[in-house]
Amino acid sequence: MFDARKIAVLAMVATPLAIGPIAVGFAQGIDTQRGHISQARSLPSFTAPGGAFDAQSCMAGKKMFVIPLADSNPFNKAIGDAMAEAAGQVGFELRNWPVSAFDPSQWMAGIDVAIAEGYDLIDMQGGLPPELIQAKVEEANAAGIITTTTHNYDVTQSPAAFLDHSTRTNYGEAGRLMADWAMVQSGNKVNALVLGPDEVTPTGPLKQSIFDRLNQFGNTNSFIYVNTPFAEWQTKIPVATETAVINDPSINWILPIYDSMSVFVRQGLNAAGRDDIQIASYNGTPGSLDLLRAGGMQMNVGESLGWVGWAGVDSNMRLLCNEGTVNDINTPFLIFDDSNVDTSIGANGRAEYNTGYGNAHIPGFRGLWNLDN
Repeated sequence: MFDARKIAVLAMVATPLAIGPIAVGFAQGIDTQRGHISQARSLPSFTAPGGAFDAQSCMAGKKMFVIPLADSNPFNKAIGDAMAEAAGQVGFELRNWPVSAFDPSQWMAGIDVAIAEGYDLIDMQGGLPPELIQAKVEEANAAGIITTTTHNYDVTQSPAAFLDHSTRTNYGEAGRLMADWAMVQSGNKVNALVLGPDEVTPTGPLKQSIFDRLNQFGNTNSFIYVNTPFAEWQTKIPVATETAVINDPSINWILPIYDSMSVFVRQGLNAAGRDDIQIASYNGTPGSLDLLRAGGMQMNVGESLGWVGWAGVDSNMRLLCNEGTVNDINTPFLIFDDSNVDTSIGANGRAEYNTGYGNAHIPGFRGLWNLDN
């Protein structure tokens, strides 16, 4: 049974973290950081995650059930929409289960439906911690349903043993890009407020990659971290931000590790009268790219959430079709700033979740699935 104590969150505390020794010289560090950033400035190219297979034939009569962390989060919603789009291309049933908030009871209700309606695979996507609902996942396993995750674990994390599979993401790389950007822009004189929800599966390695990168390049960088639980973003992030920058006016960067947090960071900065502080984040959700276009943040490490959804479906189909496994998702990162964010604008005049990255993944996956033969 679900133990509510597992997701009980403590009062929000800002914890200063020790700064490590200088690892490289200042000039060498800046060159390293700029080189790293430049690798994420070009349009992504497609790398096949596996061999081609006849997706339509092997998926005939099969069904997927996708449970997000919360589809009230634009990031999860975009991935779910893209997964449904990919399933439509192949021609099989994929159902996105509605989840309004970080709520294990809603995730478990989805699994009950998937079991009752005879789905073949359950995918827990976008940060949902399956450890909180282990017993229910094991019920699905016992019913013969494949259980997996997409864009949930970092490449350094070992997925829960009770899952059949997980397609992991390089969250740490996104964190290193965020840290490098802030260091280059500030001449390696970063004093950052880092915000993240500790209960979300990949938060640990993502935030640690930021801490490690800032420490790696010398004792001129510093930071504090504040745990801001997902369910409390709207109320806690503005307060945490305002309080931090008032208590330490030298803070010059805020790094919310998921970009849907950024609008609440901006509220806190506005309340504190600190529009000089810069924001860099990760995910590339449309609302956050619109915030960047409006000058509300400086940089976003984006990844095509359309590509993520298609890659998740590819991995899941391979499981169902005995076509091998994909351990790490093949979705590259692309940095957005004021020089290229307008490429994310869609037909409605606003940023879209799959615009600005090119479309290499669409013919790439369609070719792998033998849809164009």
